[in-house]
Amino acid sequence: MTMKGVILAGGLGSRLHPLTKVTNKHLLPVFDRPMIYYPIQCLVNAGIEDILLVTGGNSAGDFLRLLENGADFGLKRIHYAYQRGEGGIAAALRLAEDFAGGDPICVILGDNIIEGNIKKAVEDFLAQGEGAKILLKEVPDPERFGVAEVDAGGRVLGIEEKPRHPKSNLAVIGIYLYDAEVFSIIKSLKPSARGELEITDVNNAYLERNTLTSEVLEGWWTDAGTFESLLRANNLVAKGGANKLEP
Repeated sequence: MTMKGVILAGGLGSRLHPLTKVTNKHLLPVFDRPMIYYPIQCLVNAGIEDILLVTGGNSAGDFLRLLENGADFGLKRIHYAYQRGEGGIAAALRLAEDFAGGDPICVILGDNIIEGNIKKAVEDFLAQGEGAKILLKEVPDPERFGVAEVDAGGRVLGIEEKPRHPKSNLAVIGIYLYDAEVFSIIKSLKPSARGELEITDVNNAYLERNTLTSEVLEGWWTDAGTFESLLRANNLVAKGGANKLEP
């Protein structure tokens, strides 16, 4: 079975105003490359070459001008989908249903940058055969994130959003592996108090089915959605690189 990749690169990037008043957050530079290059390379390094980019807003056409058909990454083509308005991560993912065509998907948020490789996680998920897998990373301040409690085999026992008293130091990062059931789950969701379809609710649906596993990411990880994390991303990439062309 073929694994397909979905990169979610929409949103207003309001936490990065005024930088994002004139462009999409994922087109901002991280050291020597546009931010969007890193999630694409992450998927390519994992052996995923059928990729959909979901974006929106006034800068959507800039992705096409920058990336074209993906030749810089050795790709034959990149697929594009346009998200109208806001609605949350799960709402953006819903646009990938036709692209997925029943195949499993690896979903990565466009501002997530990692040092290592997710190839093993992808292979393990394909061997798993069903359900979902989330990527985790040990952090010193888990109360700022969604936090997973897992057993010795990596099966997820629970996920808490920004808990006061975290049961582990394992943060749920923005890389998710799903089977085709994800789209049925999204259709069953109701908007949260924020008025959005939450990806945490998707993961909890798999948790209730007892088909949610996890893997701890090796190497560093950061998002780049705030001024502090954007600076951290630039510094980390400058020191050690990220998502090199060779796995």
